[in-house]
Amino acid sequence: MNKSEVRGKFHELFGTDGKLFFSPGRINLIGEHTDYNGGFVLPGAVDKGMLAEIRLNGTDKVRAFAYDLNEYAEFGLNEADAPTQGWAKYIFGVCREIIKRGGVIGGFDTVFSGNVPLGAGMSSSAALESTYAFALNQLFSLNIDKFELAKIGQSTEHNYVGVKCGIMDQFASVFGSTGHLIRLDCRSLEYKYVPFNPVGYKLVLVDSVVKHELASSAYNKRRESCEAAVAAIAKRHPEVKFLRDATMDMLNEVKNEISAEDYMRAEYVIGEVQRLLDACDALEKDDYETVGQKMYETHHGMSKLYEVSCEELDFLNDVAKECGVTGSRVMGGGFGGCTINLVKDELYEPFIEKVKVAFKDKFGKECKIYPVNIGDGSREINA
Repeated sequence: MNKSEVRGKFHELFGTDGKLFFSPGRINLIGEHTDYNGGFVLPGAVDKGMLAEIRLNGTDKVRAFAYDLNEYAEFGLNEADAPTQGWAKYIFGVCREIIKRGGVIGGFDTVFSGNVPLGAGMSSSAALESTYAFALNQLFSLNIDKFELAKIGQSTEHNYVGVKCGIMDQFASVFGSTGHLIRLDCRSLEYKYVPFNPVGYKLVLVDSVVKHELASSAYNKRRESCEAAVAAIAKRHPEVKFLRDATMDMLNEVKNEISAEDYMRAEYVIGEVQRLLDACDALEKDDYETVGQKMYETHHGMSKLYEVSCEELDFLNDVAKECGVTGSRVMGGGFGGCTINLVKDELYEPFIEKVKVAFKDKFGKECKIYPVNIGDGSREINA
């Protein structure tokens, strides 16, 4: 993603200059499949994201160019004006969600480009939504608070893209802060910045380049398992609304009343809620060894109890362990994607070399490596 290329294209298309806005993608250090169980997540914004140049054009039309795809779209701001291109629906959706909330906006010209690796689970779509929500809020002086900007991105996914996502991705993109992860309570939406300054360590994603098709149906099945466990527990403990409210003792009381599969799924979630809280305590003390241990425990739970890993991800996790990597786990919903790895500086190069060769030998294809640094959220960039 090159600022000068975006600016050059904008000038070529529209004969003038606009303002530059950026929103990041995100990682989630720990806390997987906890969101729909009322638990916590621990995301951070990364130093990769979406950059857009934007200028109001005084019409009721949006003229947009996707630099990386070399595609142009033009559309109005009414519900009937929805564009056909998938990427344009994100921008259109943000406009519509702002209008639904009473925001008065007009047309604009824009060129955007991104360097969030697609399909790596770093939420390029949330970065795109956040960029335009943040920019339009500023350019039209709408005074929408950051929380609502995140919800605008989430509603765009729900209503214009057809993805029933949680709030984490957009939240991390808007609220990101260098040197911090964000502990987000998925039930109350309260949040707290947790220090993340891993001096002597690097954070790196290793992409298995696997995409499994069964992910959505398997995901729904796991949600149903969690709901079944909650329903059984709530008969004895009516205060339990989500697995986040339950303890292992409560789960064991109903062990014979639910299926073995439902029990396993719930065991993972109850453990994961506690692991996240333990990891946050460790981060407050700069104890990255404990954080790493919790990451390995999460991987084990996702692989053996929640069963959302795959052979490639388990292999990457094993190689990390063999190389002495401090922490490693599958990141995201599972069934493919990346592992996230916390690696001591002196082990970083040997680990990367080993994992590349071992993965190619085993699976006959290259894994991809994405070093990440934690950065700030949505912002205007000095042109």
